[in-house]
Amino acid sequence: MARTEGNLVVPLTSRRQFGWKLLKSSTMFVNRYRPLEPSTPERECTMALYDMEKNLRTFPSNSEVEGLKLHSNPSANNLITDVIQVEDDPTLSPWTFRMWLLGLSLSLFASTVTTISTFKPQPIRINLVFLVVLSHVLGRVLEKIMPRKGRIGRLFNPHAFNIKEQSAIVLMAGAAATTAEPMLILAVQKLWYDINPAPIIGLALVFSAQMVGYGICGFLLKAIVHPSHMVWPSILPVNSLLETLHRDKVNSASRMRVFYVSFAALFVWQVFPQYIMPLLAGVSILCLSNRRSMLFTRLFGGSMGNEGLGFLSLSFDWQMIAGEKNPLWVPLQTLTNEFGGYLISIALYMGLFYSNAWNAQNLPFLSPMLFDQRSSSRKYVPYDVKKILNRDTSVNMDFVKKMGLPFFTASTASSHTTTNIAIAATVSHMLCWNWNDLKSSWSHEVEPEKSEAIDPHYALVAKNYKTLPTWWFGVVWIVSVVVGLIAIHVGKTGLPWWAFALAILIGNVLVVFFAAMKAIFGFELPVVVFIQMVGAYLVPRRPIANMYFAAYGFNSLQQAKHMLESFKVAQYAHLAPRCAFTVQIVGTAVGCLMSYLMMEKITTEKMGILKAVEGSNVWSGQALQDHSALAIAWGGLATELFSFGKRYQMVPLGFLIGVLAPLPFYLLHRLFPKSKLNFSSINTAIIAGSLANLAHGSHSSFLVYYALGFFSQFYIRKYKTDWFLQYNYILSAGMDGGAAVIGFILTFTVFGAGGLSVPFPPWFGNHFQGGRNYDYCMKDPAL
Repeated sequence: MARTEGNLVVPLTSRRQFGWKLLKSSTMFVNRYRPLEPSTPERECTMALYDMEKNLRTFPSNSEVEGLKLHSNPSANNLITDVIQVEDDPTLSPWTFRMWLLGLSLSLFASTVTTISTFKPQPIRINLVFLVVLSHVLGRVLEKIMPRKGRIGRLFNPHAFNIKEQSAIVLMAGAAATTAEPMLILAVQKLWYDINPAPIIGLALVFSAQMVGYGICGFLLKAIVHPSHMVWPSILPVNSLLETLHRDKVNSASRMRVFYVSFAALFVWQVFPQYIMPLLAGVSILCLSNRRSMLFTRLFGGSMGNEGLGFLSLSFDWQMIAGEKNPLWVPLQTLTNEFGGYLISIALYMGLFYSNAWNAQNLPFLSPMLFDQRSSSRKYVPYDVKKILNRDTSVNMDFVKKMGLPFFTASTASSHTTTNIAIAATVSHMLCWNWNDLKSSWSHEVEPEKSEAIDPHYALVAKNYKTLPTWWFGVVWIVSVVVGLIAIHVGKTGLPWWAFALAILIGNVLVVFFAAMKAIFGFELPVVVFIQMVGAYLVPRRPIANMYFAAYGFNSLQQAKHMLESFKVAQYAHLAPRCAFTVQIVGTAVGCLMSYLMMEKITTEKMGILKAVEGSNVWSGQALQDHSALAIAWGGLATELFSFGKRYQMVPLGFLIGVLAPLPFYLLHRLFPKSKLNFSSINTAIIAGSLANLAHGSHSSFLVYYALGFFSQFYIRKYKTDWFLQYNYILSAGMDGGAAVIGFILTFTVFGAGGLSVPFPPWFGNHFQGGRNYDYCMKDPAL
């Protein structure tokens, strides 16, 4: 008898005999796994023995090999071991001067840019791929220019720039780059309510809200991070890039070529759709054939914000296609459910508008804003929320009676309803299909490191590094809660202590479900509206209190998801858990400090421009104005708008629908487990969540997004599996990296973020210069 390993037929002899065969190829092991640091004969010998011992220890048993079909459509376990190698050199240290220098510097940079972006008309995104590219360039430069010999060399440049250092740098800067919700609230209070808490209170509010979500993570690691099926698909390109950058040049040459070519191609190409020829962002042949039909605009237009649904439009702008999610890493099941929701949403929005549901035809087709009852199809009148407030920012119902209640567009009202359906369906779906995973999050049982359910990367990390004590998370949680309680009381936020506690509780409970949803399916939902609605009923007619309720509830959820995702990045990179925890806490603290300082500086120096309706081409308070308006709508008028019998009663009813939605498919699967219809692949949470994707924004990219996603995750993954495992995620990283870098450069050089706007000369390819839509669809005359 014999068994097959790759293309090698191995007699079924003892492991010891096979080990002697491996010993003859020790040179191959040394060359394959040799680190990039300066090597010595002793180190090479040590690493060779370490690698051979590891391979002998992990050699599969007969039962594991027999019947194995190598490189079939890869499962989650195959994927994470084929895309990212299960290899670690525990002698590599991340604790270097270089790590702290670059980590702190990039944290300052990322938090500053993210905060400035809040007050800009052009958003600036700092993602992990961008940080990987930037940190690698800077790390290699420091490695070359810093002294290598003597005491100074041992302190500042002890070895080559390695993957552990870079992973720590990226995690620190990534933690600093997250937007702090309380920072937005403090800006709104200062600009429109003349409320400016003392700096120590402002910092305490920002710090506590950013840190409080971290406390729950210690109890969720073994359920949401350590299992192999918790893949976190969104970070596979990040870890694939990290590994490729630090793998030896011989084995990574082809992958590096793919990265460099894709990075350079997108870097050059994005100048055209972003700046020279914006028409490429959304090409609608149907709109070009009929430029005088609003029906065509609403159905086929989509290159401009809130223009139309973008059905059958083509986008050649990678920032639009992959701005939220790169289709090359989205799992096939998620893509299929999303596509079903996308098609249903087109029919839903067109049906709602042309049936005049919720007075739809007297309001814009797509818009997140609130509108006055005086709006008509000829002129849309935004709702002036300031006219219904008392001096203490509470809502005056007498003023509301004079003004009338505000209207949502039909698309926004529908999106709130379907998002609530998706939120409840997420909880119901995860309870039905992933009960064992969720149960393990509050179980005190110790997870076996050799269990098949455990990620092999975690087993390697657990073997080589000290575990992370749960009490570390507990200390962070307690400190954050205490600081937050003091801050909301002294800062006169209007939020009662019990509402503060309930907001954190809601976030901590929901993170179990929504982190698992992202880890398995790569799908996220905007839950802030749900939290705002809960806060509106608990603390009615207090807009500022509602903003703080939403900030603590939403931030505790988002920050917990961010930390869990970062721990998965560390796990794939084989970074010590204690290092991953430390750098994230440091990065978050730096981000809190810089966010507050930059917010104070900008709102003081640019107050007049930020409060203006239009703003300027350099500074804009639109994001803050929208934030304030939504808080007033939810915090001040929720009972009048969303209670049963009121205009938008369907919004809260969405929760009941969502709880029931997954049950029929779950029961059908239990009754007919082998059905060709595959009921287990139908995820009602993803379908319902995708119904809200077209509520507002630019939509010309969806057709290309789904086409690329299905081509990668179905055709390439099924029929070109070797290519998929070798290149798919590094290609994704290269395209995202090139687009992100040139987007950052254009934002500061020609789009006005650096103080000077340089518009491209008018021509056919930038039709917007004439005040019209990029894709030549008819512009709504009421706008």
